[in-house]
Amino acid sequence: MLELRSVSCGYDNEDVVHDITFEAKRGEILCIVGPNGCGKSTLLKAIGNIIEYKGNIILDESNIENSNRKELAKNIALMTQTNNIYFPYTVYETVCLGRYAYLKGALSSLSKEDRDIVIEAIKSVGLIELKDKLISELSGGQLQRVFLARAFAQNPQVILLDEPTNHLDLKCQIEILEYLSSWAKKNNKIVIGVLHDLNLVNLFSDKIVMLSQGDIIGKGTPKEVFLEEDLETVYNINVKDFMIKALKKWQ
Repeated sequence: MLELRSVSCGYDNEDVVHDITFEAKRGEILCIVGPNGCGKSTLLKAIGNIIEYKGNIILDESNIENSNRKELAKNIALMTQTNNIYFPYTVYETVCLGRYAYLKGALSSLSKEDRDIVIEAIKSVGLIELKDKLISELSGGQLQRVFLARAFAQNPQVILLDEPTNHLDLKCQIEILEYLSSWAKKNNKIVIGVLHDLNLVNLFSDKIVMLSQGDIIGKGTPKEVFLEEDLETVYNINVKDFMIKALKKWQ
């Protein structure tokens, strides 16, 4: 289980999120939602121990601030909406990067077990036929699946997602979230994602934390959090009414 206890964090000694407390259990997908600038990505960086924070973040009874970078990489993976490509690696070589935290030394090579894990990760996102293709030759959707496979190969306890589907078409968005859901349920792991599409959040998340100006407005199941009045307060529009009107256009 991952627990946040009274976590506050921000930049330049000014907190962006305030006194955040929630927990994510194994096998769950938890989504953090809210308007732009409310602190979603900042909170995700704190969970990944990328920025300093006040309070406590506990993974399986261990405080993550006590972990070194290598230990942290074995437990938490971060996947963002953009990944810069600096070298013309193949799909296989890129996914292999997820195993580097497990190497014994700088000059060590991957073991047979590492290589098997990499192949299984590539298979799990449907890219095994492209494993020798350069990632610079892939579509945006294929590339994001490669980075997802790299996170799977890392075999973390938690995957953090910062709008990983934001620039993808609808089919690719759904596929990425289906892969993540399957991974979390099958392996009893945790997924915490920042997503903007409330329809996808409603469909895929087990728990939701809704933020507004750095504070928690609601937390719980989608049914418990997506209350009409709270959504209107947070987003300054009648979200439910808009969704219903939009869906009627398809009839």
